[in-house]
Amino acid sequence: MSRVGTVTVVPGRPPGARHVLTTKSPPVTPPAADRRPPVGRSAAGLAGALLLLLATVVLSLGIGAKPLSPGQVWDGLLHSDSAAYTLVREMRLPRTLLGLLAGTALGLGGAVMQSLTRNPLADPGLLGINAGAAAAVVSAISFLGVTSFTGFVWFAFAGAGAVAVLLYAVGGGRAATPARLALAGSALNAALFSYVNAVQLLDTASLDRMRFWTVGSLASAQGYTVVRVAPFVLAGLVAALLLARPLNAMAMGEDAARSLGADPGRVRIAAIVTVTLLCGAATAACGPIIFVGLMVPHLVRALTGPDLRRLIPYCAVLSPALMLAADVFGRVIVRPSELQVGVVMVVAGGPVFLYFVRRHGGSRA
Repeated sequence: MSRVGTVTVVPGRPPGARHVLTTKSPPVTPPAADRRPPVGRSAAGLAGALLLLLATVVLSLGIGAKPLSPGQVWDGLLHSDSAAYTLVREMRLPRTLLGLLAGTALGLGGAVMQSLTRNPLADPGLLGINAGAAAAVVSAISFLGVTSFTGFVWFAFAGAGAVAVLLYAVGGGRAATPARLALAGSALNAALFSYVNAVQLLDTASLDRMRFWTVGSLASAQGYTVVRVAPFVLAGLVAALLLARPLNAMAMGEDAARSLGADPGRVRIAAIVTVTLLCGAATAACGPIIFVGLMVPHLVRALTGPDLRRLIPYCAVLSPALMLAADVFGRVIVRPSELQVGVVMVVAGGPVFLYFVRRHGGSRA
């Protein structure tokens, strides 16, 4: 019986004599999506994340120019005759709900984009997706006189989608590397925000309407904004959950993905549409906010591993917690005034981004 192996020439034997050495197959490493923590530990971690989110919600409702105790917050939520009713129900509750929705959208958008591009530095804000939505909305405000979320959102979708497709094409398509995508995204981001700033300087009448929106803010949240943005974020959440398994397959390579029943072309299109839906809705509602989609997926990946079926639920919980925590911090750091959440995220996320660049610089995810 013959055995296939590595053919080598053994010293001391005639030149024609060869010796066949059998080789052992390397141990099979399970796919990344199968290397995950036990179910019990994952469930306990998710329960802890939900408690953290609940704590940030309570802080968001209670902290501001006029601090409220948990009891006052509860009375303001339930009793219309409470002295805190107007402050809690009409001002802080819409702001908190918008923070929940926008944080969820940005975190999920970052998770899907990082998986799609295999780029650990991918973030909708850093790669120009949010800037595309912002440029489209600012154009609508300045040139078309659009002033409501109903008008903003469709322009935001158009701008985010156009930049997502352009980024994928300029970055190299299927041959895209993290470095090429980061460079292409940085260039698009800089160009689009330069356009936004130019429009603001040239159109002083629209400047007041745009100045808080373009730095990213939850301060102007209204109940109708929450109601209108919620369906888009919920649709994006469902789409992200449905994409978890095919994106896991794509992480093993296109051939492996096809063998597992995933169509790489359709998965890419669905992922781009999902990122556009999530980031377009969040940007239309509260302006361009960056780093949420970069920081949270990295943190979650350390807890759950790369399996998107576990990573996405964690991101949906921890991303709004980060958003609300940043908003609360902005309210107290310069009290009685406040610092917009977009500014807080830039200050907090900048050092984290530099750390990730140093850690992942030049490597392919």
